[in-house]
Formats: sequence, structure tokens, C-alpha cells
Amino acid sequence: MLGARAKMHCSYHAEVSTVTHDAFIHVPHLHGRLTPADKSAMRITREALAIYDERARKAGYPEGWRHSDQKIEESWRSFFSYRTKPSDLWVYGYGSLMWDPGFHFAEVRLADVEGYQRRFTLKTEIARGSPEFPGLVLSLERKSGLCRGLAFRIAADVAEAESEILWRREMITGGYCPAILSMRTPQGSITGLAFTSNTSHPRYVGELSLGETAAIIATGRGVIGTSRAYLEDMAAHLGALEIDDPYVERLVKEVNSIDVPILTSLEPKSIRS
Repeated sequence: MLGARAKMHCSYHAEVSTVTHDAFIHVPHLHGRLTPADKSAMRITREALAIYDERARKAGYPEGWRHSDQKIEESWRSFFSYRTKPSDLWVYGYGSLMWDPGFHFAEVRLADVEGYQRRFTLKTEIARGSPEFPGLVLSLERKSGLCRGLAFRIAADVAEAESEILWRREMITGGYCPAILSMRTPQGSITGLAFTSNTSHPRYVGELSLGETAAIIATGRGVIGTSRAYLEDMAAHLGALEIDDPYVERLVKEVNSIDVPILTSLEPKSIRS
């Protein structure tokens, strides 16, 4: 059954691109539209994470603003302990992974996950928000209906290294509950890794009213960008995929109706700049 979880784990307490045109055989219109892994600011290698740490330090964040390297690695190893031999790994993208996955993949497909929907329910004060201007990012919420996104296949020979890089990005503060979910694609059913809501996380705010959500997104800005740009990128990518998401569409209209002064002195910088 779509949406059934084979495994759930929630724990709060110089490169060469390998992506070829063949990876986009099922979605050829996306070729050239996704950020290549070797050009992604969201490819969280150990070196990139050190840059994050330095920017956080300069911005006055406390020492424990994120999980320790050891805790991140332990949660990664614990979750993937079921993988006893190399095999392909499918990863589900419903937010920024859809246009900037940050990992090398061998194939991408449209994918539906039943019993979940994308919602802006996770507050951010380091990536697309700050303590002064907190933002919101997407999570995958248990709700009736389905969420349409993208499924990326990471080849078996690089699955370990690429999943570790992805884990640092998504589990840097423990904001998500990683799960293995069933997904339906036009090419057949698969199971893959998805990062779902961690409702026990201190920055989890749940589904706010549309007006409250829009007001936070309209002003949120952090070290890698704004919440508004994140929403606009989401809407643009859904449009390119011809995916109808009424929630995102209503939210874009609501945010665009809010007059927010431009604060150039607070424009965020890329973590690679």
C-alpha cells in the first residue's frame, strides 16, 4: 500500500558530475534545470559543513546550533544498518531536493506518495531564516491525499558516500524523521528514503493558518537565502513538472500580497562565497 513505511527512524533526543542525459530519460524536460551536484551549495561535504560552522559562529549562533558530527554519523549508520550489501538507493524529493538534490544520481522519475502532503511546518533560523528573521521550510506531513514529487535513484556503487552527504544536509539539526516509504512512479512502484516531519522537534510549528505561514515566509532570511525564494523556486519547479499543488499556489498568492521592505544590508550570502 502506498505510504506504508518499511522503516522509520526519528531521533531528535575535486568532483566530476556523473549525471548524464540518460538520468532524465523519464523527465527529459528537466535536463539542465537541476543544479548539478558538483555545483550545488547544498552538497554538504565535511568541508562545506565547516563553512556552515564558521558562518554560524560569526553570526553569533551557540556552539550546539547543530548536531555533532558524531551524532549525525551515528544516526546515518543506524538508519542504514538494514543495508547489508551495496544496492541502489531511491530518495524522494518534495522540496528543494527537486531542483537542487546535492547528490549524484543515475535516474529521476515523477513519484507519488500517498497519505502525505508537503507543508511549511518547520521553522528555520540558520538556513533560510535567522533569529531576527525566522523562516519556514517544507516538511512531509501525514495527511489524506498524496504528494507528487521526484524520486532519485543513487547507484549502488556511490550510495553510501552520497547518502552520507545527503544526511548531513537533512539531519543537521534532527528536524526530520527519515523513513522508507512506498512510492508510485509511471515506471512502477518503488520504495525509497523520504524525510518526513519530526513533530517532536523544538522548531516544528505544525500547520499554521495560510496568513501566518505567508507572513513568516515573506520576511524569513538566512545564510543561504530567503524563505520567499524557496517558495518561489518550489512553485516554479512544480510548474515545470505540471504538478498541481493548491496549497503552494495559494501560499504564493498570499505572500505576494504582503508588502515587505527590501533590507539589502541583510541579504544572505552563499555558504560557498
